[in-house]
Amino acid sequence: MGDIWQGFVEAVKLIIHFDPYVMKIAFFTLYVCAIATFFGMLIGIPLGSALALYRFRGRKFMVTVVNAGMGLPPVVVGLFVYLFLKRRGPLGFLGWLYTPKAIIFAEIILATPLIAGITMAAVQNVNPKLRLQSKSLGAGEIRSTMTLLSETRLSLLAAVIAGFGGIISEVGAAMIVGGNLMLNGEPYTRTLTTAIVLEVNKGNSTLAIALGIILLGITLLLVWILTSIQQGGLFSEPVRVARSLFSRFRGEET
Repeated sequence: MGDIWQGFVEAVKLIIHFDPYVMKIAFFTLYVCAIATFFGMLIGIPLGSALALYRFRGRKFMVTVVNAGMGLPPVVVGLFVYLFLKRRGPLGFLGWLYTPKAIIFAEIILATPLIAGITMAAVQNVNPKLRLQSKSLGAGEIRSTMTLLSETRLSLLAAVIAGFGGIISEVGAAMIVGGNLMLNGEPYTRTLTTAIVLEVNKGNSTLAIALGIILLGITLLLVWILTSIQQGGLFSEPVRVARSLFSRFRGEET
């Protein structure tokens, strides 16, 4: 318990003093996770929606791949991404190995199945008559699908939360394809999780605990914000006021 308390105190000191090493690693971690989550959304939500709404050849295989991908071990993903990106690998010409792009690439692979799988389950649980009703009212294929997705927006946000949570906490893939490197004092490929592993290996348990507490705090804060938005508790009052002012403004114009 003494080490944990000391680590907590150290974490508070690092945050209060805006320790450059910790701040740079924290912002780099958020940077790569935000990009990976964004691209995971771009791929996962349309993929999950298509698997839920349409029947086509190979659909069962793709559903199996998505479901299996939700439980992919990060270290295995890191291994295969490494094999593809190494100099003699199929994608070696990109020169991404041991760069932030390699970490983002691996984390997109980890986030996409999570987002796609939860999206697929959410869309499948919506009454299919809603989409048919939209079409009967003149909505096209895209608009009727968007109407269906709007009914599952809370579940879609849950999918994003799951995808983000899955990649901000992973260490194996980032370590293998990123190399945990610092370049000119900047965290070139070092994230909070890989930094924790490094400090533990160096025997610096106090700093490792401090970094762990900071990582946990960032994760809880961001998930709390997303969950509050999902449940309508955060920003709901400012949005209501903005809508009221906008409606009043339009009324004055007319």
